[in-house]
Amino acid sequence: MRHRLSVMRACDRILSGVRPATMRERLTDLSGGADLDELPDYYGDGPVTVLEQRVANLLGTEAAVWFPTGTMAQQVALRYGATESDAVALHPLGHQLVHERDAYASLTGLRAVTSTTAPRNPTAADLAELDERVGTVVFELPLRDAGFTLPTWDELTEACEEAVNIGARVHFDGARIWESTPYLGRSLVEIAEQADSVYVSFYKTLGGFSGAALAGTADLARYARAWRHRHGGNIFQQWPAVLTALAGLDRELPRIPDYVRHARVVADALAALPGVRVQPEPPHTHQFRLFIPYPAGVLNAAVTELAEKESVWFCGVWQDTPVPGVAMTEMTIAAAALEWTAADVIDAGERLLRACRLLHRP
Repeated sequence: MRHRLSVMRACDRILSGVRPATMRERLTDLSGGADLDELPDYYGDGPVTVLEQRVANLLGTEAAVWFPTGTMAQQVALRYGATESDAVALHPLGHQLVHERDAYASLTGLRAVTSTTAPRNPTAADLAELDERVGTVVFELPLRDAGFTLPTWDELTEACEEAVNIGARVHFDGARIWESTPYLGRSLVEIAEQADSVYVSFYKTLGGFSGAALAGTADLARYARAWRHRHGGNIFQQWPAVLTALAGLDRELPRIPDYVRHARVVADALAALPGVRVQPEPPHTHQFRLFIPYPAGVLNAAVTELAEKESVWFCGVWQDTPVPGVAMTEMTIAAAALEWTAADVIDAGERLLRACRLLHRP
């Protein structure tokens, strides 16, 4: 991984992702956007409270609580909703089941009920068919492992209404909710109004060091602070991560609509290449999946070769799929990609495919 990041950092042009910064660059960036003569936080005051209020204002919630990790924030949210039932409606492709090592069960003692097996968030019909009561229904916006897909606004609101009808709370896994607004066609406040709790991430998309927030009612916030402490998340000082989160809200959040629009330009260009497929088409956010009919090892080698020879970073990391000879990567269209025209994308894609053909000779 470190070699890949070093190669990417040395490139003049980057299509997918953000140029890796050194620790010195991150510290310089931090000092440029904050008053470092102010006192730091001590167990969650100072700049932490500033960030919490900023998030609550953005989402239109009564309160928000800083967490060092999103996994911790989500365990607290699910525990809060377990008063009526120890079951939680989760998607098999959702973050809790795929990326959190079953923390909801191991740490919180909850049971998972499958909300739907379709590669999308649950619909109202899916929830109406659940055969047992659940305390919380989780929606991941967007559903990353289904290709960063989102429901329509009508589908989302109808599903949230049905969750209430079956006596459940609604929790949004909103690690990437910032980039969901263009497709849903609603503001962050309007989206957050549909849920009882919303988790947001500060390092995904916004470029912070780390950290997350859990937003909702004042009662949820009181509960969250107590359980954050019990989980070991009430850390003495976290101001570096907090300040980078505030900087991300200032600098990156306003640019996200541009990233989403340009992702569609990039995806259209990529889909014009022979054998190449994007998912979804068009992308719902500034991230989408790209499939190319070569093994992952060949594509990783070709991307590195293109970067080292031409100082152009295309995309990575590639993974083999269940379809033999076809690999997949996740594309992230950010600031560096805005200078790429459709013709630039096609040209770089053709060069990548030529490199793959040479590397994949029998």
